[in-house]
Amino acid sequence: MTPVLPETPLDRLRWTAADGLTMIGRRLTHIRHAPGELIGALIFPIIMILLFGYIFGSAIQVPGGGDYREYLMPGLFAMATFSGVMANVMMVAADVSRGVMDRFRSMPIARWAVPFGQSGADLLISVLTTSMMVVCGLAVGWRAHEGLGNTVAAFALILLMRLALGWAGIWIGLAVKDEQTADAFMPLIFPITMVSNTFVPTDGMPAWLRVISEWNPVSALVAALRDLFGNPGAATGTAWPVQHPIAACLGWTAVLLVVFVPLSIRAYTRKGR
Repeated sequence: MTPVLPETPLDRLRWTAADGLTMIGRRLTHIRHAPGELIGALIFPIIMILLFGYIFGSAIQVPGGGDYREYLMPGLFAMATFSGVMANVMMVAADVSRGVMDRFRSMPIARWAVPFGQSGADLLISVLTTSMMVVCGLAVGWRAHEGLGNTVAAFALILLMRLALGWAGIWIGLAVKDEQTADAFMPLIFPITMVSNTFVPTDGMPAWLRVISEWNPVSALVAALRDLFGNPGAATGTAWPVQHPIAACLGWTAVLLVVFVPLSIRAYTRKGR
């Protein structure tokens, strides 16, 4: 029996939402049966907090003074946000190489549902990993000093950026042929997060590297979080993202969504034609 597809915009929206929630449930079920990905996502930031906060922290001076672990935590929130893009790349690439995406395309489900579900599940995982980082950060002495409103705004900024990066990861995963090819993108994340103000101030960098760092979206997110949390290490410099980090973060998020949402939908619907 041929399924009856919805005709009105409202029915199509409900159809997409229902199928998308099913895809979110699929991803979470997969993680429940193979929790290695989630465990790695939880352990890595905790290791980074302990490693940099206690081993390297004693040797690094915070601009204007202050506790290095409070300086560090916004950078680690940003690092985890950007590193998380690889989870989507690997998961989508695995589904492509195993023929799962082709199977989904043959089913009467909304074309938005699969990428929407992948993005939604990744966002839920980000909420969990960020919560674990908050607990660990509080344990080592990090605090948010600017009130509830700014604290909520900071975490909203983290989730917005993760949402946008998640769609970029979906497109990359659909574009590559298999998990081995997707693996090649992993080393690219490390320099992107390191050439920034995540761990050390940019003042001591060579001029050309400082320009790259100041325009790096990671630096914008870190600076915005430090402002909103009231943590030490206010960015210095003349670059526009440094002077307006919150606006820069929102701008980067908008650009990523505008570019990669339609690219991901198109790649999913056209793959295999």
